[in-house]
This record gives sequence, structure tokens and C-alpha cells, in this order.
Amino acid sequence: MKKLFTLLLFIPTLTFGQVNYANEYEKTINMLENGEIEEAYQKFVELEKIVPHKDTIYENILWVNTQVATLLEQEYRMEEQFEKSLEYGLSLLEIIKQGKLFFDKEYAKREQWAIKNIIVSYFGLGKYDEAEKYKKILYNAYKKKTLQEGIDEYFNFDYFKFEDKNIWGYEWYEELPKDRFSKSFTKVVYYVYSTDEDGNDKDQLYRLHVLMFHGTGQDFDYVLTKRNETDNSTPAATLYGYYYKKDIDYRKLKQDVIEVLKGNLYPPEMLELLNKK
Repeated sequence: MKKLFTLLLFIPTLTFGQVNYANEYEKTINMLENGEIEEAYQKFVELEKIVPHKDTIYENILWVNTQVATLLEQEYRMEEQFEKSLEYGLSLLEIIKQGKLFFDKEYAKREQWAIKNIIVSYFGLGKYDEAEKYKKILYNAYKKKTLQEGIDEYFNFDYFKFEDKNIWGYEWYEELPKDRFSKSFTKVVYYVYSTDEDGNDKDQLYRLHVLMFHGTGQDFDYVLTKRNETDNSTPAATLYGYYYKKDIDYRKLKQDVIEVLKGNLYPPEMLELLNKK
């Protein structure tokens, strides 16, 4: 793993009074240093189950488990190996819940970010109902105004690669206004980026907004729009045919986004009708 060196900088050293488990701890740290990250993580998980909570080495194990699970979850998520990122994401969430009993408030802030990443993994697997359960946790925290800075207005819920592009989906907590003419309102944005030789984001190419429809008497609430610039003053191209109700069908939305990425500014069924005319 390319972030192993950074990880090792944050591994605590043993303190006096940890004789019983010191050897196993040191052996597992050596595994990390040798690049056996996943194997070492499993060993640490096993240690965490048997080391008494009153033993000072227990906090060391929790801290290392937090760092390693965070690394593995992120690496697999960015590689779109969502089964593995979900596995480590769920494991990390349980570690954080336990770690909150031992560490400070800064550590506790990790929990909401872990939940956000679990949502991304579920979306990557197409398990939208499971993702919804974790989204509700963030929405409830939003209503209580207990969200952490950086995730308090919107959150990343989807990520995938399409050809040579990185696609990031973000959702805003705010709900549709009662007065549809009071403002311009976006619920979801998919950001489309070009990539460098390492597959990282390079330039933002355009954005796809799930934008509130201002008209009345329609059986939909949002329409997909495309902006070619980051400047909000740039006129948006409305992609007629890509419509959504208040309770967005995220499976359909993702399929629609992929169609637009392919260059189809109209849904396939609409194109068939247009071609017949």
C-alpha cells in the first residue's frame, strides 16, 4: 500500500506494564512494516478481542486498528473494490464506536465520515436500500445540527470511474422549498473530472445537477441539467427526459448519469421516439 509509510508514523510505541501481550503486538507491528497490512490488521482484530480493556496496550491496539482500517477502506474504495471497502468500512465504524470510549472528541468525529464512506460503498455495489439506512443517520444528525464541519451541508454518496474520468456524486441535506419560485435549488450534483496518469482528479469537465423544476402541474420535481463550467452564472443545459420525483430513484439517476457520460443527452426511449418522427 502506497500510504504505508505515513501510517507507520502514527503507530504508538509500547509503554511499561504490557508484558503479557507485548510480543504479539511487536510481531504484528513488524508485519505492518513488511507490508503485510491486511494480515496484520486481522491479527490486531484478534488481539483487540482478547486484551483486557484495562491493559494500556488495548488503547494502542484500538488506535492502530483505526489507522489501518481507514487506510484499507480508502484504498479499496478508490479502486472501486466496494465489497472490500465495505468490509473495512463496517469494521472501522465498530472500532470507532469502541474507540470513542477511550479517545477525545476529535477522534469521535471520525464516525460520521466512516458512515459517509459506507454509503459510497453501498452505492458502488448497487445496494441503495442499505445505503439509505446510513443516509438517514446523517440526515438525523443534520436536523439535530450535530454534523461535523465538512459534512454539515452536503456529503459524498457515490464515486465511480467511467472510461478515463472520475465521477463524484454529492447530495445536499436541504429539502425542496414549498415555494418553487423562491430560489434555484439543487439536491444532487455529479462532478465529472478528467484524470492524470495515476488516475487522480485533474480538471473538472462539467457537472450534472439534479435541479428543482420550477413549473407546476407536472408529475416530477427535478430535472437533470448540465453545466460546463464551475461558475454558477453559466447557463445550464436542461436535459429534458431525465426527470425525478421528490423521492429520487437513485438507481435510475445513476443509469441516467451514465447515459449522459456516454454522450446521450436524451434517454434511450426518448431517442427512439425522436428517431421515428
